[in-house]
Amino acid sequence: MPGTAELRSLRRRIRSVENTQKITSAMELIAASRIARARQAVEEARPYAEGITQVIRDLATVTDLSDHPLLMRRDPVETVGVIVITSDRGLAGAYNSNALRRAERLIGDLRSDDHDIALYQIGRKGESYFRYRGEEFADTWFGVTDKPAYDDAVEIGERVMADYRDHGIDELYLVYTDFRSSLTQVPTAVRLLPIEPRELSGGQAYPPLFVFEPAPDEILERLLPRYIEHRIFAGLLESAASEHASRQRAMKAASDNAEEIVEDLTREANRARQSAITTEITEIVGGAEALAEG
Repeated sequence: MPGTAELRSLRRRIRSVENTQKITSAMELIAASRIARARQAVEEARPYAEGITQVIRDLATVTDLSDHPLLMRRDPVETVGVIVITSDRGLAGAYNSNALRRAERLIGDLRSDDHDIALYQIGRKGESYFRYRGEEFADTWFGVTDKPAYDDAVEIGERVMADYRDHGIDELYLVYTDFRSSLTQVPTAVRLLPIEPRELSGGQAYPPLFVFEPAPDEILERLLPRYIEHRIFAGLLESAASEHASRQRAMKAASDNAEEIVEDLTREANRARQSAITTEITEIVGGAEALAEG
């Protein structure tokens, strides 16, 4: 029969699990508040993306984009750059593993086509994952995934576009997690470079008397890099919202599991306490009877 020592042990375990539950509940609330801020950042960045895309499309009607370095396809394609966005911290459920699986699948497909890989890693979780598997990195960035800033996207964009212009890479892909809703986040791989011409089609022609200063070619030379930078920034924002949503779900599941464990341990402690009380009563009664007989 369980004794007093076991009862004390059960009570210590209950207190430990209850403390864990408080921590996971607090982390769930923090993640929920960050989801709202991350989604707000995505919405605030969208008008800029739509505006710059529309300007480029309209300029494409008055100038030829086919010979721009960021749109020209290369043949043969030897080295392909892959930007992978993961989190810097854990406790985010399947967020990182799903993104890394998507990246592994993309890298496997590219290598099966005899392409070399230049890996650009954003986030410590992906860095430790690929380093353990013997991958080498063209560059890494940490501390930018929780609250992405546009300056982070500019730094990343300048690096990868410099490598592209210098023929260090011949194509560039971005692997990020697309935030669809609080319950649905989809690991996604998109090609950033060369820019797909159809992405910039459908513009409206300017009136014949419209005067450009500077020339359309010079304007596009400045805008196309901003277009790539903003696509990277959008991927960072979507990934941040997905990370917080996944962490919220993971912490809620942990809190629910902790609550079930507390209930089970409480029932077990009650049984142990009742058993100890019964044992004590039996001993008292037995002792009283022995005294009476004596």
